[in-house]
Amino acid sequence: MCGIALLVGPDGNDARFRRMLDAIRPRGESEEVLVEPDLRLGTQRLKIVDRQRATQPWVSADGAWALCYNGEVFNFRALRDELAREGVRLRSESDTEVVLEAFLHWGEQGVTRLRGEFAFAVVERATGRVYLGRDPVGVKPLYWTRHGRTVSIASEVKALVPLGLPVHEVPPGHHGWADPGSDPALSAYVDLLHVGDGLPPLDDPDAAVAALGAAFDASVAARVDTDLTVGVVLSGGLDSSYVLATALQHHSDCVAFTIGTPDSEDVTTARRLAAHFGVPHEVLTVEPHELRWRDVREAIASSELTEFGDVINATISNRLYDAVHRAGIKVVLCGDGADELFGGYAMYRDTDEAARQRLFAHKLANLGRTELQRVDRASMGHGVEARVPFLDIDLVELAMRVPPELKVRDGVEKWVLRRAATGLLPDYVLHRRKLPLSHASGLHERVRLFRPLFLRTYRSLGYELLGPARRDFSNVLESHGYDLDAAVRSTADTPHYSAAEQARDFAGALRWNLRRALRHSTPGSSPTA
Repeated sequence: MCGIALLVGPDGNDARFRRMLDAIRPRGESEEVLVEPDLRLGTQRLKIVDRQRATQPWVSADGAWALCYNGEVFNFRALRDELAREGVRLRSESDTEVVLEAFLHWGEQGVTRLRGEFAFAVVERATGRVYLGRDPVGVKPLYWTRHGRTVSIASEVKALVPLGLPVHEVPPGHHGWADPGSDPALSAYVDLLHVGDGLPPLDDPDAAVAALGAAFDASVAARVDTDLTVGVVLSGGLDSSYVLATALQHHSDCVAFTIGTPDSEDVTTARRLAAHFGVPHEVLTVEPHELRWRDVREAIASSELTEFGDVINATISNRLYDAVHRAGIKVVLCGDGADELFGGYAMYRDTDEAARQRLFAHKLANLGRTELQRVDRASMGHGVEARVPFLDIDLVELAMRVPPELKVRDGVEKWVLRRAATGLLPDYVLHRRKLPLSHASGLHERVRLFRPLFLRTYRSLGYELLGPARRDFSNVLESHGYDLDAAVRSTADTPHYSAAEQARDFAGALRWNLRRALRHSTPGSSPTA
């Protein structure tokens, strides 16, 4: 994986290009550039596949095209064989080359053949035309802005903010062309609001469990197909534990990573599970008072997230991925996406059954700017590639065909997923209640103290060039009686928390932190998270 930065057109300059590359420097270990008149292309490359030869920007054999690419295509070997059978001569063993050759050989349909987590830009060097593509769910980011006849493209918003112009996202599952002097014309090759539409529902419980289990196994197997040690972010909850159990079936060289307070539920359960599997386990214990404003500000700056609930998780994730990097691990798997696909949040239980499927689609369509954005910035900001097996497009399509009543059944969230994991996980994990990362780690309330400073900080960093900071969607949805349409309208009309809402929130966080401090100061006390 990499960070990419491109300036294509006559209005670019070397100083601007240098600032863009510096902004994404943490994403890679090797800076690689191609600079010529009206064309500046660069990557900060994290070397994972064909580490010696897969240099970027990758240039076609005839020199006409150049590719800047961030991500991994997990079916690249099959595509490579298919291209070779059809007469394409390949010069490396990398997925980078396959991405470019798939585009040159199959045109705009090439992106539909890629199975992975990616964002890329292909430049026609003679004309300055740029073809952009992003993976179906938005695991990898891609942004652009235009000034005059020059288009600027980058993996992160912060690389484009200095231009002072509106920043735009290439939406998940979109692709298209940017011609010189015009905005990119993008269209969807995957519509996340309608994934699975028109396909028969998986309403037989046994068939759904079997299909999902097989698809998940295949997704994990593809993501551990590497000669490197693979890390697994392990909370001890259902999702990450299922990832670990499946990964160990395909790749014996795994190590688990957990973060939380010493007495947190995550740390306690993850230790027990790691011992159960006999897997090496790195535990990063953090006391709430160790998290300061500088940590939260750094999370806001690095993550570029619009909702403070995500920033809380990003603050914790930054600590975790720093530990992963210091352990020398380049590739990790995480369990993100399962809650959105299989009903892991209270909102799915409380929403009217007729509207529940629309809520699943809404959450899926917004993952790219929420959970996945946090995972990308926290991991890549520390030179680590995070892979997300629950969001393989084949698995996503299957999950969206499973009716809501098999996802939340008899008051049990993620019922069908728990069934699929039965036999791989012990009962204390299979029946563990769902808790968000920040809560189960014991660190949520500490970071919540700093919510009143979020909006001002977000604005000071220039991120409103992409879009405004927003109230946490789960709170908005609850306040509107789980009416999805009303919640979406409210978010657009009133994106920020009121002063009264912030005051109540701060008071609640302050009470929690004071109670914990008092427990710590009491001799012989045993503080709890």
